[in-house]
Amino acid sequence: MRYVSQTLLITATIVLGCSSDEQKRISKSNLSTDQDKLGYALGQDVGASLQRIKAQVDLASFMQGVKDSLNEAEPKLSKDEAANVVREFSKRMGQHGTAATKELAEKSQKDGVAYLAKNKTNPGVTTTASGLQYEILKKGSGAKPTATDTVKVHYKGTLIDGTEFDSSYKRNEPVQFPLNGVIPGWTEGLQLMPVGSHYKFVIPSELAYGERGTGRIPPNATLIFEVELLEIVKKK
Repeated sequence: MRYVSQTLLITATIVLGCSSDEQKRISKSNLSTDQDKLGYALGQDVGASLQRIKAQVDLASFMQGVKDSLNEAEPKLSKDEAANVVREFSKRMGQHGTAATKELAEKSQKDGVAYLAKNKTNPGVTTTASGLQYEILKKGSGAKPTATDTVKVHYKGTLIDGTEFDSSYKRNEPVQFPLNGVIPGWTEGLQLMPVGSHYKFVIPSELAYGERGTGRIPPNATLIFEVELLEIVKKK
């Protein structure tokens, strides 16, 4: 079962399959022995594994299934029946996840459009033909890169609610990359910057990761980046 570690379920049978007297002893103990502590720790792990689906699971039935397996009793469901139950459950969970993702994408799109509309009215903000917005925090005096150049930058990326999802500053290490190998908002925006500049970009989702999102970035998310262009890397 994908939602519960098989190893944890096997080891948890030791705890769940004990007698009622033994359960009373455990409930009254202070976890004074290694066996007590191990049993409790395994129980916590199983509980945590079931947390997100706890409303879907009947605890008594779960425990009965564990006990029947431990005692090698005649199963109440055949292997095919059990596999079908789990398969159908996984399918329902997948459909729920798809619906939740769609809802999140719609909200991100709506919030992003509203944020861009408001931000474009702020003093110092310029909006390009593509919809990219930028603000000059510090203008350098160096050359501007082209789309085929490799650049070295420091940057911080946040969502419009302020959640930081990436930062080269925190890693204390600038990043180097070809401009034609990043999201369109960066490819366009970095070409506006003379070396030595520090800009703030607000990048619409269609110029970022779009409907797919990535990592900690939701689908349809508008992104905010502060970028320092340190140098154009010369080819050897």
